[in-house]
Amino acid sequence: MATKQPPPLMKKHSQTDLVSRLKTRKILGVGGEDDEGEVHRSKISQVLGNEIKFAVREPLGLRVWQFVSAIIFSGVAIMALTFPDQLYDAVFEEESVNSKTPVRLYGGALLSISLIMWNALYTVEKVVIRWTLLTEACYFGVQFLVTTITLIESGRISSGAMLLLASRALFILITVYYYYQVGRRPKKI
Repeated sequence: MATKQPPPLMKKHSQTDLVSRLKTRKILGVGGEDDEGEVHRSKISQVLGNEIKFAVREPLGLRVWQFVSAIIFSGVAIMALTFPDQLYDAVFEEESVNSKTPVRLYGGALLSISLIMWNALYTVEKVVIRWTLLTEACYFGVQFLVTTITLIESGRISSGAMLLLASRALFILITVYYYYQVGRRPKKI
């Protein structure tokens, strides 16, 4: 029995034809700009999404600020947990409080926030970085208000408290700056 040889494969010339390739890409919906102005090179990148748009273009100094914030939060938390009287005395320059519990609870809350800060230092997700910065800004804002109200009520203004208020105002400005910088949309080139 004679075996029939398959016909030789014929190369389609339509693939080399530029117009035909452009028509094929147009039908597939590849190669043109989408609603967000991105050009997809393949159907797979169009369906799965382009990972470049999820990457954060970090503002200069963001990671340094996150590192410094994590150290500050951890340091103050450890100080509040271990030496509550000295921490209170350093800020308000008066006799220690009757109970160490409120200052230690403050230290526990700060330690929890510092753990979030340390974890945010290693992430590249824009949403996580922004939420961490927002948490930090809210903390500094609340601490600024509470310290100011406490100083007004007591009538005593100490140099430690003024230094704390000035540093918190500066920290709020820096944190809000990075919050908005991380949230900005990158410029189209």
